[in-house]
Amino acid sequence: MSINFRPWVIGGLGLAGSIWILDGITDFLGDWIPAIVIGSGITWSYLKFKGMPQVVQPISTRPITVETVKDAVAEAEGIVNQLATEVTDLSRDGSAQHLSNLRLQIHSLLSGLDRDEIRLAVMGGKGVGKSSLTELLEQDWIADISQQLHLADTPALFSAWGDAQKLEDHAWQQGKAADLVMFLTDGDLTESQMQVLQQLTAAHRRTLLVFNKQDQYLPREQTEILAKLQDRVSEIIRPEDVVTIATQPRPIKVRQHQADGSVKEWLEEPGKQITSLTDRLTEILLKEGQKLVLASSLGNAEALKSEARVQLNAIRRDRAMPLIERTQWLVAGTAFANPFPALDLLATAAINGQMVMELSQLYQKPLSTEQAQVIAKALASLMLKLGVVEAGTQAIAAVLKTNAITYAAGGLAQGVSGAYFSRLAGLTLIEYFETAHNPQWVKQDKLQSILKSVFQRNQRTTVLQLFVKQAVDRLIAETPVIAARTGTASSSTAATVEVTVAPQSTVNPPQPLTAEPKRQPLRLDTPETPNANEERELEPVYEERC
Repeated sequence: MSINFRPWVIGGLGLAGSIWILDGITDFLGDWIPAIVIGSGITWSYLKFKGMPQVVQPISTRPITVETVKDAVAEAEGIVNQLATEVTDLSRDGSAQHLSNLRLQIHSLLSGLDRDEIRLAVMGGKGVGKSSLTELLEQDWIADISQQLHLADTPALFSAWGDAQKLEDHAWQQGKAADLVMFLTDGDLTESQMQVLQQLTAAHRRTLLVFNKQDQYLPREQTEILAKLQDRVSEIIRPEDVVTIATQPRPIKVRQHQADGSVKEWLEEPGKQITSLTDRLTEILLKEGQKLVLASSLGNAEALKSEARVQLNAIRRDRAMPLIERTQWLVAGTAFANPFPALDLLATAAINGQMVMELSQLYQKPLSTEQAQVIAKALASLMLKLGVVEAGTQAIAAVLKTNAITYAAGGLAQGVSGAYFSRLAGLTLIEYFETAHNPQWVKQDKLQSILKSVFQRNQRTTVLQLFVKQAVDRLIAETPVIAARTGTASSSTAATVEVTVAPQSTVNPPQPLTAEPKRQPLRLDTPETPNANEERELEPVYEERC
């Protein structure tokens, strides 16, 4: 086989010539070469991309099919079944009714996947024209549509009087039961209106933003408001799904000059201006009718899964608290029996490691001994790194005052601090296991974020004061040494330790611990535990609303 060397020779000569030319240019221009190259690149980029239309990413690229919805329903059903397994007493706190409602929703979701009826809803604040639009659609549009439609006029949102909350909850129920929502506004969006739109689109509800009462603005203002609305919702709503209407246009004054020189004036009622909306609705129904049903069903399945998960986590949290309290008192006793000038959190990693293992098993995410120790040490390191140990110790020292001897006082401070930090670790782990898909891989940033939030909730003066009192009472009651040295009986009521509240300014931790408190889920079941009442006092209660 012969080899043709001609291309190689020509290529080599060309490369050598190019190098020679570039070398000459470099000698001539010298240090200006980098500036020329960079400037040329910037100029070329500007000329290339100037005037090019902006590429808008599609709102949603994930196809929604019947299988997608059925998979989501199956996941929700799995969580409901797990909830049924872990609920020990169905007669308490309406647990049986909760489970029955969840299973009924699952059945309704599956049976409604092939329904022909399309559900529409009109939502918005007070006075934006919801009722007027509903009447017009029922009179002039629905009758001409071959598809089976159900149109709901929801109560007003954002009301502040009467049974406002009850009506708003009813409005949300109707909105979430719809496949397509028309959200009305009579001007630019407020922050509250924007939040409603975000919640609707996040729940897979096809949403049209309808700008009503456009006749109350000048033509130039109408164009500006429409452009502003499209820009504000560009990430969640398509531009063509933002339309303008006028359900009750204002009368127009007409002036006519007569032949005799007189002027005649009268008012004319203009026609209703909803054509842009009805045309868009008709187009969506023709192209996406069944897709609307599947999308809303997927949103309902995800909401059902979230609701069941919240209830399951509430039950597990109730069962996790006794494990945390047992560990915190064990750490307290160990630290009190062996007081040192500074608390070494890493030395308690073995005790907290056992708590990590037990919590992981409770949350159906079991860890090995080594994995549990890694997480326990990671938490201890984060407490030191974030200043939680320093801030917490100073806060406890400010709250804890005693008239006992120095040894006893030092031991109490160490014991209370040890219990407090173990409790922080346990509460952090609860939230970590509730959200972590694979807890074997320690996510430092996630642990850090949760730890900040937990610390902020548990460093408040009232919470810290109550915890210190409980810890001191327990240590005195269970430790004969203190009773002997203070000349009291081994009883929390006979203790001579005084617990007072320090001024608010002395217990605030240093920065950078700045995180918002996390809302706690509503409890489904509360097992009978010795410390159940203490937990309700220590942990702030938050209400979760949809």
